[in-house]
Formats: sequence, structure tokens, C-alpha cells
Amino acid sequence: MTRYSHLQPAYRQYADLTADERIAWIRADRWLETPNAHLALARLNDLLTYPPRDRMPCLLIYGDTGMGKTKIIRKFLRDRVPTFDRGTGTTTMPVVAMQMPAEPIERDVYGELLNAMNAPGPMGDATFRLKATCRNLMRSMSIRMLIIDEIHAMLTGTYRQQRIFLNVIRFLANDLKVPLICAGTDLARQALLTDPQLAERFETFHLKRWVNDQHLAVENVLGKQSISQRSRLSLRFASPTGKQ
Repeated sequence: MTRYSHLQPAYRQYADLTADERIAWIRADRWLETPNAHLALARLNDLLTYPPRDRMPCLLIYGDTGMGKTKIIRKFLRDRVPTFDRGTGTTTMPVVAMQMPAEPIERDVYGELLNAMNAPGPMGDATFRLKATCRNLMRSMSIRMLIIDEIHAMLTGTYRQQRIFLNVIRFLANDLKVPLICAGTDLARQALLTDPQLAERFETFHLKRWVNDQHLAVENVLGKQSISQRSRLSLRFASPTGKQ
């Protein structure tokens, strides 16, 4: 019988760590492949392959707090890291993801976008200069997708600020010809739908609330922990009757 057979093969090596090391490893963030997350990642990957065209597709990933919106984005980014060409001295970044600033102020939006590209600019510059810098960098870095997380933060602004912000993201999608992905709560969906042009363009993906799932608990949680012995919980769920 294989040692640590209760763990998934890729995680069995961690069961030989010391107790303190295993505790630290268990407490770290871990990716859980839920059906919702799998579908969301597949859709993001599909959008990334779109060729430039006048009307690029857009996607809103929305759901309650804690449903994994940000985790999905981070997983997508980890699998598509930027590359640096030493010969040309250029960086290629297939996907750039920024967080919505605390207020939907145009200058702050461009500032966050520059930070996301690891190119913070002087915030004393006029807004039109920041916009020009963002556009030039996104083209030179061959960015093929723009992601804005926590987009519901736009609702903290005035009605005028919200309108300006919606114009900004519509401009970026049109000008750069890249898919625009937004993530937020259901309030974000309602806010985007107030703009007829964006409402027509944005496809929505609802991250539904998790349900009790024995397979998820055993295979994706217990099966990825560095526990050296099979837990009573996994023994219980492994039995067809649910009994030990």
C-alpha cells in the first residue's frame, strides 16, 4: 500500500515535514478547484485568445463576498506570469489585473493601472499624461486582457464620478482592443447595467454560494493537507454508508 495514500500524490511529500512545518504549510493559502472556479477560469482563458477587433467581449464575475472572485483572478495570473526579454529589454505581460481605487476618480484609476504594470508614474502628472502612459505601456507590453477587481468600489463615488469611471473603462476596452474583465459583488452588476452600452457588451458570470459537498471536503481539502495519518472525517466519507 502506498504511503500516505489518503493524500493526493503531489502533496504526500509534505507529510514528512516536522510538525511545526506542517502546521505552517496547512495555514497557508491553498487553491481549491470548485466547479464554479473551473468554469470561470475556462471562460477567462477563452477570452484571452480573442484576436483584436472593434468590439471586444467583456465579462463581469460577480457574487457574494467570500465566493472566491479574487482567488480566481490570482490563480489566472499565476499561470500567466510576465516575461522579460534580455535581448530587447522589453517585458511582455499577457494579463494585467488592477484593484479598483477607493474612489472612482479617473486619475486614481490610471495610477492603479500603472502600479499593476509595475510602472508607477508621478501622480503629479496631469490626467491626460497618465492616460497616455497607460495606453503606451499596455501596447508595448503586449497586454491582451485587463482585469479590474473590486469594481463595486465605484459606488462610493458621486453619480458624476461613476459616469466618468464607466466612460474610462469603456474607452480602454475600445481603444486597446482587449477583453475587459470586472469582478465584484451583485452591486457592481447593477451599477454596470445602468450604462446601456456596457450592459450590452458585458457577459455575466455568477459565482453561486458553495453548498455542502463531501467530495470537495475530502478530495480538495483533506487530500491536500500535510497530515500524516488519515483523518476520521475522510474515513467516514470514504465509506458508502457514511459510517466508520
